[in-house]
Amino acid sequence: MALNLLLLLHTLLILLSLSITITSSSSPVTVHHDSPPYIWPLPAEFTSGDETLSVDPSLSLNVAGNGGGSPIVRAAFDRYMGMIFKHAYNRASSLLARIRFLSVVEYDITSLKIIVHSDSEELQLGVDESYTLMVSKKNEQSIVGAATIEANTVYGALRGLETFSQLCAFDYLTKSVQIYKAPWFIQDTPRFKYRGLLIDTSRHFLPIDVIKQIIESMSFAKLNVLHWHIVDEQSFPFETPTYPNLWKGAYSRWERYTVEDASEIVRFAKMRGINVMAELDVPGHAESWGTGYPDLWPSLSCREPLDVTKNFTFDVISGILTDMRKIFPFEFFHLGGDEVNTDCWKNTTHVKEWLQGRNFTSKDAYKYFVLRAQQIAISKNWTPVNWEETFSSFGKDLDPQTVVQNWLVSDICQKAVAKGFRCIFSNQGYWYLDHLDVPWDQVYNTEPLDGIYDPSQQKLVIGGEVCMWGETADTSVVLQTIWPRAAAAAERMWSTREAVSKGNITLTALPRLHYFRCLLNNRGVPAAPVDNWYARRPPSGPGSCYAQ
Repeated sequence: MALNLLLLLHTLLILLSLSITITSSSSPVTVHHDSPPYIWPLPAEFTSGDETLSVDPSLSLNVAGNGGGSPIVRAAFDRYMGMIFKHAYNRASSLLARIRFLSVVEYDITSLKIIVHSDSEELQLGVDESYTLMVSKKNEQSIVGAATIEANTVYGALRGLETFSQLCAFDYLTKSVQIYKAPWFIQDTPRFKYRGLLIDTSRHFLPIDVIKQIIESMSFAKLNVLHWHIVDEQSFPFETPTYPNLWKGAYSRWERYTVEDASEIVRFAKMRGINVMAELDVPGHAESWGTGYPDLWPSLSCREPLDVTKNFTFDVISGILTDMRKIFPFEFFHLGGDEVNTDCWKNTTHVKEWLQGRNFTSKDAYKYFVLRAQQIAISKNWTPVNWEETFSSFGKDLDPQTVVQNWLVSDICQKAVAKGFRCIFSNQGYWYLDHLDVPWDQVYNTEPLDGIYDPSQQKLVIGGEVCMWGETADTSVVLQTIWPRAAAAAERMWSTREAVSKGNITLTALPRLHYFRCLLNNRGVPAAPVDNWYARRPPSGPGSCYAQ
């Protein structure tokens, strides 16, 4: 029956093509050539024209190159087709899609070709995310109108797909997807190789589906590292098979992550070109560990920092890292090291005696703990990342591989790279998303390389990270606290410094950020209004998404 119907439709299509005037779904559209391209983040190089092209709702995928057949590419194509053609409810039926009111619809773009040169799917820091995107209608040289994405890796292809999806807009008059200002030629590559977002699942538990929604939304802004601050003093929600009592420190038995949950998050992120960097913050921020293993506390009245005197403490750290190494393939592992108050070490008898026996000050013990934890991570083939206090306190003793993450003092990256360390920029004054009084333009104008003029030192700033600390953000508000301000930092990290630093950003960036915020909303991400004077608040009154 279904086959007969398809044959009938096929015959009808042939007859229509012979006897009925061929029409195009394109209609004259006014395009303002001086308007910015509504792409976020802004590509490195691009040219555009003045044509409007229609896109076939049955857009076909053609692949080439050693990596074109990757399941990562196929899955991404299917995801994006669902986003682009969400109004085309019968997209799967190509013949029905081409017959509209007894007319044959001729589309300008009927296929998407994706060329991926490498068959490697390894995802590590610095993987090639560059791509070229070309979109033009069929002409004498090409009988098939096509868009082409060419990339060295599947992850470059993913970034190209995101850009292509942002060029596509649904026209409600013609009820078709169109691409304005064509033909497009885009050559794009990120400015920084590390473009991160931190989430905090200790202060408030975030369900797996929420974490996945965050990861999905990150890919829309071309962010590429999820920094997962999994545990802290408030709760320890993570399953550790080697030390199974640790997750007794979770808020409840329902607010936990199994090994399988974490593996699924890593898999889901990789399919979107996003690495997951786990964090185990030591020796401070660790009170919750002792719920399952009280011997980790120096005493009942001194529950953090962890007990520096016991080998058991470091055995537990080693066990956790061994378990986590099976889950997290990313080369970086974050060991925290921030906000360590050692006063209670000095007031705990056995710790005090241990310090005296080694002629240690409490600061010496802090250094001893951090350096020993670093060596544990390095022994498991991880590069250690530490918060800036470790560098400020004993930078000359840190392992040379250490990546210093700035958050507190504005010139830490300047000082760290001058000493040969790599640095991640996360200045709390502008890039801490839980600081709700920081408007989008301050986030956008914050430059990771300020004060660093030596090109060799600039290269040591591997990127930046916006931080969604969870003290005042749970599932009910986390996404609208992240977005759209995280997008402002995302463009700063992806686009060229020249592009984001010139002109009046009210004209060059704000209209595009409004558009991107509405794109997030249309994709199911509850991004808050851009113009709020206080982040994550709802609109102050009626109005268009594109003007709030």
